Amino acid sequence: MISFLFSCEHATCAIPEAYRQLFRGSEDLVTSPKGWDPGALNLAQGFSMKFRTPLIHGDMTRLLIDLDENGDERWSQISRNLPEATQAKLIDRHERTYRAQLQLRISDDLIRNDWVAHLMTHTVDSEVGKIELLTPPHCENAEQFAGRWSSLIRQAGLEVSFRRAAPLNGLVNELMQQFPPSQYAPVRLEVSQSFFLTGTPWRWETLKRTLITTLKSAADAVQSN
Repeated sequence: MISFLFSCEHATCAIPEAYRQLFRGSEDLVTSPKGWDPGALNLAQGFSMKFRTPLIHGDMTRLLIDLDENGDERWSQISRNLPEATQAKLIDRHERTYRAQLQLRISDDLIRNDWVAHLMTHTVDSEVGKIELLTPPHCENAEQFAGRWSSLIRQAGLEVSFRRAAPLNGLVNELMQQFPPSQYAPVRLEVSQSFFLTGTPWRWETLKRTLITTLKSAADAVQSN
């Protein structure tokens, strides 16, 4: 049996009260695609509702700390100059807490299932109409599932690319160190923000419904094998 885990790392551009002063004068940057992934939370919520499973998502702008990354890559042009003690507090209270939630869900799901498919939902500020699925190297379950899903998306009339052996980000790298590829199958979905912001080339609700429907069909197909 397979379990599905949905997450959205860049769900919001919210700024915690304690850091409002840090971003004073940069509000337009925070609310731009540099500060969050517009539409990603809405899509991820649709997935989690369809599969009736809780969604794990970030609760602040990635310009404060990027939950996807490790090392210096986690800091933006604004947050990289914070005192080390402040950065350490952000890592402890937000990054580690977020990743611990994911690890706990995966561990719990593996008690009852053979492996967990982890779908990370992102939107990107590039290439109108882009839809791409990415899987890390040496992860057969993730490739099998993403390959099936991409085929169904194409059959629905959407252009989609599927990139195997994609570079790992800090989040996926850490989780793959915790769980073997036979048990943990990460898939990253990247959807152009043009769908959400301007309704091109497809209306957002139409795209969302298509991705949710094809994801469920792909899941059913993999479950039956």
